[in-house]
Amino acid sequence: MKFTQLLTALGCAVLLASTADALEVGDMAPDFYLAGSDGNSYRLSDYRGVQAVVVAWFPRAFTSGCTIECKSLADNGDKIRQFDVSYFMASTDPLEKNIAFAAETNADFPLLSDPDKSTAAAYDVLMPVIGLAKRHTFYIAIDGTIAYIDRNINAATSAEDMVARLAALGVAAAPGG
Repeated sequence: MKFTQLLTALGCAVLLASTADALEVGDMAPDFYLAGSDGNSYRLSDYRGVQAVVVAWFPRAFTSGCTIECKSLADNGDKIRQFDVSYFMASTDPLEKNIAFAAETNADFPLLSDPDKSTAAAYDVLMPVIGLAKRHTFYIAIDGTIAYIDRNINAATSAEDMVARLAALGVAAAPGG
């Protein structure tokens, strides 16, 4: 077998192995306990039976696409909060970087930090070699299962897209809303 054929075969094997364990709609969302930019820590299992959750993974703070996405969510938080949902952005950045990023973008929601990359790996969003998260958004139902995975994010319309998806999933209106 030629070297290039071996590399191609190895690449296909890695791709198959990485997608074999990929999360799918209906799977139980992996639990996490992550520090937030607001000084609190968040455990997904605390929301089970209480409220739907959205986790929008992003590659790196202070980059153009991530800044656009974060500002979209910050500028349109009132629309998202019409639903009974807690929403977060999450990255493999250190907490200090996410705190500064949240301040710069006026994020009125927590940015979660996963510097050891274990939660990103559990959600199958960790990019090999570079160690950054893929830009994927997970919609987690009140029972803790994955209701939808958006792998095609438009950073500029992320808030509007999130609102539309929450409505399509039938997420309840916020109490008093």
